[in-house]
Amino acid sequence: MRINPETVERIKQAADIVEVVGDFVSLKKKGANYGACCPFHNEKTPSFNVNPVRQIYKCFGCGAAGDSIKFVMDIDGIGYGEALRYLAGKYNIEIEEEELTDEETVRQNVRESLYIILNYAKNYYQHQLHHSEEGQAIGLSYFRERGFTNEIRKKFELGYSLDNWDSFSKEALEKGYSAEILEKAGLLIHKEGSHTAGYDRFRGRVIFPIHNVAGKTIAFGARILKSDKNQPKYLNSPETEVYHKSEVLYGIYQAKNAIRSLEHCYLVEGYTDVISLHQAGIENVVASSGTSLTVEQIRLIGRFTPNITILYDGDMAGIKAALRGLDLVLEEGLNVNVVLFPDNEDPDSYVRRVGAEAFKAHLKKASKDFITFKTEILLQDAGNDPFRLAAVIQEVVNSIVKIPDAIKRQVFFHRTSEMMRVDEQMLITEGNKLMRKQQTAKSNERPPRQSNPASGFGNPQSPGPESPADLDALFSDGFGPFAGEPDVNPFVPEEVAPETFQRTKLHYQEEAFVKLLVVHGTQELEPGITVCGYVLDQIKDVNFKDPIYSHLLTLFREHFNRSQVLTTDYFLQHHEVEIRSLAIDWVTQKHHLSELWKEKYEIYVPFETDVLDKTAFNNILRLKKAFVEEKMKTCIQNMAEAQTSEEQDAIMNEYRFYKGISMAAAKELGSVIG
Repeated sequence: MRINPETVERIKQAADIVEVVGDFVSLKKKGANYGACCPFHNEKTPSFNVNPVRQIYKCFGCGAAGDSIKFVMDIDGIGYGEALRYLAGKYNIEIEEEELTDEETVRQNVRESLYIILNYAKNYYQHQLHHSEEGQAIGLSYFRERGFTNEIRKKFELGYSLDNWDSFSKEALEKGYSAEILEKAGLLIHKEGSHTAGYDRFRGRVIFPIHNVAGKTIAFGARILKSDKNQPKYLNSPETEVYHKSEVLYGIYQAKNAIRSLEHCYLVEGYTDVISLHQAGIENVVASSGTSLTVEQIRLIGRFTPNITILYDGDMAGIKAALRGLDLVLEEGLNVNVVLFPDNEDPDSYVRRVGAEAFKAHLKKASKDFITFKTEILLQDAGNDPFRLAAVIQEVVNSIVKIPDAIKRQVFFHRTSEMMRVDEQMLITEGNKLMRKQQTAKSNERPPRQSNPASGFGNPQSPGPESPADLDALFSDGFGPFAGEPDVNPFVPEEVAPETFQRTKLHYQEEAFVKLLVVHGTQELEPGITVCGYVLDQIKDVNFKDPIYSHLLTLFREHFNRSQVLTTDYFLQHHEVEIRSLAIDWVTQKHHLSELWKEKYEIYVPFETDVLDKTAFNNILRLKKAFVEEKMKTCIQNMAEAQTSEEQDAIMNEYRFYKGISMAAAKELGSVIG
C-alpha cells in the first residue's frame, strides 16, 4: 500500500521539526533556533542546528540536513513510507493508502517488512500472555510474582510465547507473512537441510520486546521459566537488518524523556532491573542487556545527557572485568558515576526489598565518580605491594587521560594524587607522555588528506553591502563577453579528476548569485520589482560554468518567463537531493549575532535583508568581474601560444579591454588598488 499525496501533505504540515528531533536529541535554545550535538556523527561541541521557522535541520560538522521526514529516515534507518507512518502515528493522523502495483510491491523495502512482522509478533505475544490459558498460568503468574502491575506490563509491552514448536510461525504464515521474512526477523529457525519446515525461536518463554528510540519493536529478549539445563536462561533475537545489539539499549524509548528532563541516565544490566525501577518511579534508566558497553550505546545515551551512573550488583569479579571497558565512556566526554549494591543484590531485587525511597537514598549516598571508584577498587587488590601500586597508578592515569576536557583531567589528577599519596606533577607528567603517544598513534593511522571533490560546495562569505551605481556605463551592449556571444553555453567544464578540482573565484560568485535568488528571490526591492526579476534582467546573456548553479539559474529563468518566482520552500523540498542540501545550507546560519551589541553598546549591524538592493547590485558586479578575470587568464594562456606579433598584439588589446572593465568594477566596489 502507498500513502496518498493528500495524507502525505497533512503529515508534513503537522510534523514540527523541534518536536520530532526532540524525541531523539536534547535540544537547547540558541537564539531563534535550537542546537545540540549531532546524532549522526561523534562530536563533543554542538554543531547540529534546528530551524523551527524553515522546519529544517542542518549539521555543520557532518553535513546532515533535511526536514522532519528525512530526520526520522536517517535516525532510524528506515524508508520514506515508514517514516511517514511513524509521524502519522505521532500526530494521530489517519493513514489513507492507495494500492501498489505488482512491481512496486516487489520493491517494498525489506526493513519495512521486518518492522511489520516484528510488530505483529509483539502483539501476538501480548495476546498470548493475557488471553491464553498457558500464558495466564505461567507468564502472567511470573510477572505478578515480580510485582509487575498491569500498567507496567503494558508500558513495556511484555508477552508470552507458547511452549509449542510452531504456534507463532504457523499463525503468521496463515496471516500471509512469508517464511523468508519470519526467518530474517529472527522469529523462525529452519530445520537443518530444510527451506520449508521450521520452528519458533522463542518457545515457552516470557517475552521482553526491545524497542528503538522511535518506539518500534526491533527484537525480543526471552526468559525461560522452567528448569532445563539444555536451554539458556535468556535468549535474544539474532542480528538483523533492523537490530544490531551493540547499538541498542533496552528501555531507551520508555526512558528518553525522563533522561532528557532530569539530565541523568542510570545504566543497569537486565530487563527486569529496568522495569522494576520504572515501577518505583525511577524512569531515567536503561539496560545494556548483558553485553559489554559499546561506543554506540554510550553515544546513544550522550544524545540525551552527558551524565551517566552505572548500577552494579555486588559481584566484584564482574565489576573488575567491566572497569577497563568504562574508559570508553570517559573518551566520549560523559560524566560517569558508579553505585554498588550489597552482595547478592541487584537493582531489581534491592528496590523490591527496600522500596523506592530507600533505593533513591542509596543511589545518592553510594554514588562515586568513576575515577575514584576505580582507584579504590584497584588499591584494595594492590595492598602494600609497590609493584602492584605502580601498576595501579599507571592504570588510573591511563583512564584520566581518556577524559577530553582538560579542566576535568586536572581535577582528577589532583584527587588521585591525594588518594594514592603520590606527587600530582608526576601524575600529570605521566599523563602527558601517554597523551603524546596516543596522538602519535592517531596521526600514523590517519589517511592522507585529499582535496575537495568536484561535486563539493563550500560556504563562501556573503558579499558585503556596497553603494549601488548605474551599471549601464560599465555593461553596455558593447560589452563583448555578455553580448553577441553564440547561443551556446561557453562554460563547458574541462574533465578533471575530482582530487585535483579547485574552486575559482567565478565558482564562488556563481554560488553567491544563486544563493541570493534561492533565499531572497521573492522579496521586493521596489513595488512590483522582485530580487529575482532585477538580477535576471541584469544577466540576460550570462551562462554559468558550474553545472548545479547553471541548473538552478535555468530553473529561475524558465519559471520567471512564465511570470512565476520560485520560493525558498520550493528548493527546500526539491526532489533532487543536491539542490535540497544546498538550499538548507544557504538558509541555515552557523553563527548568530549576539544581542549584546545592540543592548549594551548600541551597535546596529544590518542584516542582508536590510540592504538587499546593495547586495543584489554588488552580486551582479562581482559576478561579471569574476567572469572577465577568467577571460584575462585565457588571454595570458593564449599569449604564450601566439605564433606571430600580430596575434600577440590582438591578444594584448583584448587583455587590456578586460583589464579596464575589471578595474572599473573594482572601483565601483571600492576595492580598486592604484
